Amino acid sequence: MAITSGETGRERKALHYIEGDWVEGNPPIMGPLTNAVWMSSVVFDGARAFAGLAPDLERHAARCIASARVLGLEPPVGARDIVALAWDGIARFADGAELYIRPMFYAEDGFVTPEGESTRFVLTLFESPMPEPKGFTAHLSAIRRPTPESAPTAAKASCLYPQSARALREARGLGFDNAVVLDANGNVAEFATANIFIARDGTVATPVPNGTFLNGITRQRVIGLLTGAGIEVAETTLSFADVQAADEVFSTGNYAKVTPLIGLEDRKFQPGPLYEKARALYFDWAKTQTRAGDGMGKAPMARP
Repeated sequence: MAITSGETGRERKALHYIEGDWVEGNPPIMGPLTNAVWMSSVVFDGARAFAGLAPDLERHAARCIASARVLGLEPPVGARDIVALAWDGIARFADGAELYIRPMFYAEDGFVTPEGESTRFVLTLFESPMPEPKGFTAHLSAIRRPTPESAPTAAKASCLYPQSARALREARGLGFDNAVVLDANGNVAEFATANIFIARDGTVATPVPNGTFLNGITRQRVIGLLTGAGIEVAETTLSFADVQAADEVFSTGNYAKVTPLIGLEDRKFQPGPLYEKARALYFDWAKTQTRAGDGMGKAPMARP
């Protein structure tokens, strides 16, 4: 059912902007001849809304546009359009709802190569509570990240995520929550679903972006906040032995923001002071953002 701008009921679980209308539920959008179905010409991004905030929403929208162009898609909307539509969607949920915001572009036409002019846009918002920072466990995965020459690693492309799913299935089959994934050279790239940080002797380190993993927006934000607080953060090459020898390990990502590792293989970790500092700095920063400033902050008071 399409939702007009005059409707005010806001108790809903998922909402999608498709070709000019807001639609509830899980509507079908692709057919068997859609290029995206059989050739994976799909990119997306993920942002968060919580407590009336949407941190870094504009940057997530801009990255989605950039990802689309990596695959040869031609976005029919711009980043500012995505931001404005996202705020419109946020306003259609209950006040303070915790949401996942997912803009997506995909190609409708094309035989193997997508036809850029057939690119379609869908914006999805759905209720997804922020995870409690209880911590997670991980092991060293046998699955590795592809190189930029072998996959479109510069994009947040859907075709990359089966590799993450393989690593997660492997980890969970062994009793872990997540996995440390290496790059083709055997250096640490990230966790299967988030960027990785380690802390030792009062300093923080994280893998230097080398094209095999996304230089996450939350990752960049946390590096800047820690550095601004006078904490040394080194972007460097890390081995799995470096992670094993760390005093503390934590992840950053849009879904859960900043989360501590509490177990790696057979070693137990405790959430440490640098993890706690990173998490506190992030949420303190998020609370200061305003929508008027840069498209990243609080929802407007007026409702559609």
